[in-house]
Amino acid sequence: MTENSVMLHESERIDDLLSHDLKIIQSDEVFSFSMDAVLLARFASVPKRGRVLDLCTGNGVVPILLTTRTQANLEAIEIQPRLADMARRSVQLNGLGESITIREGDLRELVKVTGHAAYDAITVNPPYMPLNGSDLKMNTHQAMARHEVGCTLEEVIQACSRLLRNGGKVSMVHRPQRIAEIISLMREYKLEPKRIRMVHPRSHLEANMVLIEASKDGKPEVRMLPPLIVYNEEGTYCEEIMDIYYGSQHKPHPVEGGL
Repeated sequence: MTENSVMLHESERIDDLLSHDLKIIQSDEVFSFSMDAVLLARFASVPKRGRVLDLCTGNGVVPILLTTRTQANLEAIEIQPRLADMARRSVQLNGLGESITIREGDLRELVKVTGHAAYDAITVNPPYMPLNGSDLKMNTHQAMARHEVGCTLEEVIQACSRLLRNGGKVSMVHRPQRIAEIISLMREYKLEPKRIRMVHPRSHLEANMVLIEASKDGKPEVRMLPPLIVYNEEGTYCEEIMDIYYGSQHKPHPVEGGL
C-alpha cells in the first residue's frame, strides 16, 4: 500500500514506525503513541499463532508492531470513534487487513461479543492516572488517553481476566507508582504476575515506566528482569533502545516475550 492508498483528514500525518517499513496515521489533535507502546509491543509474550487482543489500542500502533513478531490473528478495541477510524486506516495503509481487526467499542462490554476465555494473549497500554480536576482541562481525546475516564484500572484488569484463556498471558505497561495496586488487582482477578521490568530514563534516575506480564490462573512466581535504561550518559539512546527502534529489520524477534 502507498501513502496515497488511504484518506487523511485535516491535521493528520503519516509517521514512520522505523520497523519493517511500517507507518502510522497520527494527529496533534489526539493523543499520539509514545515509547511505552513500542516497549510493550516488544516486551509482550505472544504465541506464534492463535488469537491476540490489544485493549485501549488508540491508533493501533501495538497490533501493527506485533505483526512483525507473530502470525496470530490480531484484534484491537478502542472506545473513541476517531482513534478507531485512524487505527483502521493505519491497518489499511500497511496492507495488514487480513492480520488485524479493529473494533470500536467499550472493552468492558467486549466479553458479551467474544465470550469468555477467547484470547491466548492480551496487551494493554491503559490510561495511567485516576480521575482528577486536571482531566477537565484537556480535550476529550487527551483526557481519555491519560485519565481513567472511559475505564478504571480495575475494569481493565477484570476485562483481561474474563477474556483470557487459562494459561494465557496479559502484558501491560503502566506507571511504577501504581505497581502495588496493579499486582493486587491482578491477583484478585486470577492473573498471576510472572515478569516485571522497570524502565528508567537514565541509570541514576528512578523508573518512570513498568512493564508487567501475568498468567491467567498461574502459580505464584515472579521474575524481576534487569532494568531497561533509555538514555546513556551522552544523552543518546542506549544500545537496547536503538535495537528496539532501529534494529528490528536486521535482527529477528523471538515469539515469546522479549526485552
